[in-house]
Amino acid sequence: MSENRFAHLVLLPPALWLLLIFAVPLGIMIAVSLGATDPLYQAVYGWNPGNYADAFDPLFAPVLLRSVLYALATVVLCVLIGYPIAYYIARFGGRYKNLLIAIVVLPFLVNYLVRTYAWVAILSDEGLVNGILADIGVAETGVQFVNTPWAVIGGLVYGYLAFMILPLYAALDRMDPSLIEAGKDLYGSRWQTFRHVTWPAAFQGLAAGCVLVFLPAVGDFVSAQLLGGADTYMVGNLIQQQFLEAANWPFGAALTIVMMGFLLIWMSIYLRSAARASREAMT
Repeated sequence: MSENRFAHLVLLPPALWLLLIFAVPLGIMIAVSLGATDPLYQAVYGWNPGNYADAFDPLFAPVLLRSVLYALATVVLCVLIGYPIAYYIARFGGRYKNLLIAIVVLPFLVNYLVRTYAWVAILSDEGLVNGILADIGVAETGVQFVNTPWAVIGGLVYGYLAFMILPLYAALDRMDPSLIEAGKDLYGSRWQTFRHVTWPAAFQGLAAGCVLVFLPAVGDFVSAQLLGGADTYMVGNLIQQQFLEAANWPFGAALTIVMMGFLLIWMSIYLRSAARASREAMT
């Protein structure tokens, strides 16, 4: 009983902190999403579930679809870029593994907004890339990088690539290298060894990386605002506009709750997959 009482006392402060920081604001957000705006554009609590119906208005469908497609493209590119990096560090990093991981993480210690502004300076019409292209005579008139979907997706990939590399590296680093050698000894080709040995060992890390990249990418608004334009705005930009420009807090809150519900579905799918994989590993 004394141990249980001590555990409860230890858990009480962080539980209260989580309640104060997460649960209370979420409750306020839900209450605001059911409210309305008065003539002075102030949020008024009430019962107006029509805000959620407006969130599913076909008018906003392109923005929601664009957000999902951009996030999925970001996940695919992060896998294609991050998997080889994680595999190389885990398999061939040797005593330099920690240094290589530090190099991967170091840029992400800088504020995300500052890093995105740096890409704006690099990719703008008079930026570094266009200056180099003009100097070597490739494109004298310049190439438009900013205000394109590719710039937005590139910004998302740069912003969240480490979230893919780290769980992949953790999964691959735990894998016994002798399993790969055993696959080769059994006359397995590189593809067969990868399919039957490396891929299963890294799958949970890959799944975790996909979730860690997709969840923040689908709600991101910084890359779309700074590297894109009106035609590349995502749901995060739509929510930002409702709060800051349109002064329609109830509708912005409803959009936020809908997006959180969508992300919760993805998170639950991953958790079920992880739990199933854990049970299979134990058996």
